[in-house]
Amino acid sequence: MKQMIKTYVKRILNGALLLFSRVSGGQYVYEQILHAAMNLKMAATHHGIRMTFTAPNWLNRYRISTFSSKEPETLEWIESIPKGSVLWDIGANIGLYSIYAARARNCQVYAFEPSVFNLELLARNILLNDLQKQITIVPIALSDRMGSSLFKMSSTAWGGALSTFGQDFGQDGAELKNIFEYQTLGVSMTDAVALLRIPEPQFIKIDVDGIEHFILRGGADILNKVDGILVEINDEFAAQAEESARHLNNAGLILSRKCDLGVPNQYNQWWVRGRVPTNQA
Repeated sequence: MKQMIKTYVKRILNGALLLFSRVSGGQYVYEQILHAAMNLKMAATHHGIRMTFTAPNWLNRYRISTFSSKEPETLEWIESIPKGSVLWDIGANIGLYSIYAARARNCQVYAFEPSVFNLELLARNILLNDLQKQITIVPIALSDRMGSSLFKMSSTAWGGALSTFGQDFGQDGAELKNIFEYQTLGVSMTDAVALLRIPEPQFIKIDVDGIEHFILRGGADILNKVDGILVEINDEFAAQAEESARHLNNAGLILSRKCDLGVPNQYNQWWVRGRVPTNQA
């Protein structure tokens, strides 16, 4: 019932806006409404660090208002990173964690985010927090190899997630409900360093809703050198879970902690350097 009401209200508003935009002067007012929405801001403070974010819709307001409570272990992991480290934030979304890492740990962050709907907010948020010199946006998908493929999305909302590059499945291995797609380029982690000259990471955070194992597959030489990784894994998605663990173990990393995300079988896994990589032993 609630969803039906939302759909009905949405149709009424869309129709009203369409008519309004055709009235003399209406288009200008309509554009000012959009401009005002994109310039709405909210602040989040965690452990005394205050950050400001663009909040044009309910999803962004939710992400900002739950900054400290939604994934406290992710913030704890960031706080464990030595100051001044190079961090790759793969699946940066609107930049909440990139910005916290840059502010709290003075990290040099490379924020990988291919969604055209999130990139503007990511750039705005970096500017709002005066972190242009510390956070580099990499608007390219990561996968196991270089090449073009479809980036498929289940939502076009600003700040949306649940998308995939070059595959048809989502974070649980089931078929993704695709409502929007476009062709774009992807590279492997190895390509990102060798071809794009991005500095090798000391720490990596990966949250890409399903293709984590493809990204890990494309970066054995990078994984061999990292000190720690935070990666989101669904234990019921056997192909993802088993292959990811194999790549990480072969790189000499050890699983030190699993953090429940409140979604069935979905965990943030902490991996730390524990031994010499298998291919270097």
